[in-house]
Amino acid sequence: MAEETKFADSFLDLTNMPSSMEELMKSAPAGSSNAFNKGKIVEGTIVAKRPDGALVDIGYKAEGFVPASEFLKFDEVNVGDRIDVLLEEIENRNNMPELSLEKANSIKAWNRITTEYGEGHVVKGFMRHRVKGGIMVDVEGFPAFLPGSQLDVGPVRNMDDYIGKEFDVKIIKINQDRRNIVVSRRELLEATLKDQRAKLLSEMKVDELRKGVVKNITDFGAFIDLGGVDGLLHITDISWGRISHPSEVLQVGQEIEVVIIGIDKEKERVSLGLKQKTRNPWDDVVAKYPKGSRVKGKVVNIMPYGAFVEIETGVEGLIHVSEMSWTKRISKASDVLSIGEEVEAVVLDIDRDSRKISLGLRQKERNPWEVLAEKYPVGRRIKGKVRNMTSYGAFVEIENDIDGMIHVSDMSWTRKINNPNEVLKPGQEVEAVILDINPENQRISLGLKQAESDPWADINKLYKVGDVVKGKVTKIAAFGAFVELSNKIDGLIHISQLSRDHVDKVKDVLNVGDEVEARVIKVDNDERRIGLSIKAVGENFSAEDLKAAEEEYTAALKPGEDMVDVGEVFSSEAMAGLKLN
Repeated sequence: MAEETKFADSFLDLTNMPSSMEELMKSAPAGSSNAFNKGKIVEGTIVAKRPDGALVDIGYKAEGFVPASEFLKFDEVNVGDRIDVLLEEIENRNNMPELSLEKANSIKAWNRITTEYGEGHVVKGFMRHRVKGGIMVDVEGFPAFLPGSQLDVGPVRNMDDYIGKEFDVKIIKINQDRRNIVVSRRELLEATLKDQRAKLLSEMKVDELRKGVVKNITDFGAFIDLGGVDGLLHITDISWGRISHPSEVLQVGQEIEVVIIGIDKEKERVSLGLKQKTRNPWDDVVAKYPKGSRVKGKVVNIMPYGAFVEIETGVEGLIHVSEMSWTKRISKASDVLSIGEEVEAVVLDIDRDSRKISLGLRQKERNPWEVLAEKYPVGRRIKGKVRNMTSYGAFVEIENDIDGMIHVSDMSWTRKINNPNEVLKPGQEVEAVILDINPENQRISLGLKQAESDPWADINKLYKVGDVVKGKVTKIAAFGAFVELSNKIDGLIHISQLSRDHVDKVKDVLNVGDEVEARVIKVDNDERRIGLSIKAVGENFSAEDLKAAEEEYTAALKPGEDMVDVGEVFSSEAMAGLKLN
């Protein structure tokens, strides 16, 4: 405001002029009211009007000239009009009196404004011309300054549009020392608008319809001019359906009819709704879309966890990735569906209060796991290829991308398998038995060993203590050697049973692949273990010798050694191989 006042100061400096008509009269010679004194306001008559100004007769020997620019409305000036002018010079270089209508008006106006009016007074103001920072306004003949910020309630794009027009303005500052005046039009407009807003707000009621014009659009909504009061139409209240931006429905300048949904008279805020003009589609969703019914819609949004399908305007349902396929594991919804795609789905659940509908794609078809349970009863044999392997089992394809799993515990009757790669390979075709089908958890358990008879069921017929058997060394451990006998049954020759002589290392006596002959000295049905002895092989080996060999075998085994299996040997040898490499 200081800078704006500065421009007002520079427009007209009246500090050296007589401050009143009384002072002018005092400056005239006594007893002569017609004396021509410099700086005196005198009355004159317009005797001629030219395009650039008017000739004024003040009773002097020559007329004076007043430029057209000093008249407020020069086109309305006529010959014979009487005006007051300031006598600036009795004679100028053209031997004419130097007259100023503008300065005379300014002196008279200043006296009237400062004596009759004051700050806060409302007066008429004629917009004369632009200056830096605002407009010079003629207030009853006095040049007042109207800052650009005080011209209107909103931003002014072009101040030239106001030049030549007359408006009511409010005197907001009078500087007696500098003799300048600052006025405002904005304060009057704001006061008028405030009264209008108060009146309009008092008339408004919630749920009533009002017409308005879209004034501004933002990301979160649109401001609607209701005729003096701006209301906010939030994006969530524009449509029952999904919209990303208000500009999809509205545009600036558009006339619309809205519903008043909230009024805050203290903060002068009005909340508006457009969608509220129509019935909420969620009121009827339970009746229109019962559980189990099929619906059609368009995919309007996709998230990693699922796809949103618009069933009707304002009603969307979610197809979760877990409900897209019975057999395939879907990691992203975009792998199955795309935005804009038309789909048919089944209604799984409706929560009207939360406005949520769960939809399913896979439910359009019967659960193949239930079909499999009927088609493959427990105990049925199947053939399939090994598709995938884990540390705990192998997955075998049955049909239609449905796999069954063979757990390591169901791979062999005769030995414990720690890793499926000891028995199976990817792509290998196997025959297995259905052990269990769980459609709810989508799991099928298969058995590899169940496809064969359990040799241990007849172990007492196959092997008896004292029998001499032959087999091939399959694995070497620090405590002994494993020998594969007939029927895929393994026997263990402890290091103490390799020779009558002391043996430091098993590898000093046997190697993998060696064919050996040994005597059965122990059959443990509970632990499914067969103990063998090479040193017990002989023609003169009595029953007492056999019993002594069994006791020696049992005593020689450290606690837990008799539980060591082939899988553990694999692991120990693999680690040994890694160390050696």
